[in-house]
Amino acid sequence: MNSCTGCGACIIACQAENNVPVVGKEEVRMSRDMYWLRIDRYYSSRQKVEVYEGLKEGMAVPELYGTAFGDGGALNHPADNPDVIFQPVMCQHCNHAPCETVCPVAATSHGKQGQNHMAYNRCIGTRYCANNCPYKVRRFNWFTYNLNDKFDYNMNNDLGRMVLNPDVVVRTRGVMEKCSMCIQMTQNTILEAKKEGRRVKDGEFQTACSKACSTGAMTFGDMNDKDSSIRKVYASNRRYYLLEEIGTKPNVFYHTKVRNRVEK
Repeated sequence: MNSCTGCGACIIACQAENNVPVVGKEEVRMSRDMYWLRIDRYYSSRQKVEVYEGLKEGMAVPELYGTAFGDGGALNHPADNPDVIFQPVMCQHCNHAPCETVCPVAATSHGKQGQNHMAYNRCIGTRYCANNCPYKVRRFNWFTYNLNDKFDYNMNNDLGRMVLNPDVVVRTRGVMEKCSMCIQMTQNTILEAKKEGRRVKDGEFQTACSKACSTGAMTFGDMNDKDSSIRKVYASNRRYYLLEEIGTKPNVFYHTKVRNRVEK
């Protein structure tokens, strides 16, 4: 969290690598956005608030803002210079994934390498997985976005379709989409190492988002390699998971943000 600047390069890289369609602002307004990776922004204020045991008689509502009451409730003025934290959120690839247990056709399943996979030609679009996902990272294809005049962005002509990644299938209407942890990139790394008769080197594994991150805020690696850099990062006491208390056991973890400033 200390390194992420919220630039959004990871989002664009993810879209380009995985043929994620551009749906347009009208669809986004109806909550039909198609990002596999989003950046959540959290703002906080450091202003001091006065504590009251109760409401003063006759106090107007606008005067209550910025006041914390004895019953635990609080209303704050927005700060002129708030603190902000950027948190990229993609599919957490849970080891106890709630989405896998509710799919009636087993279109989403757990792979031996730890990823949560999607079989698009098996999905029938019940959207049970989206309803059961606590991280809200699954997306539903409301339309066929390629070769569709209503979505004339990058998939309607031969030149635009040449930009598509041939290693990733273009999804159709009625199926769920989500982050695949760039399975095509990791598999290619494994096959290249296998052809050369060696083990995958530390740092050789990459995903589109980690490769595009200019500050190194996102890293990807093999947790089974005890000497890898990802295991050293994992051992830090700053590590935390999203919604850890619900027991999904994600394979994605974060480092809490530390602000180095002197309190006065």
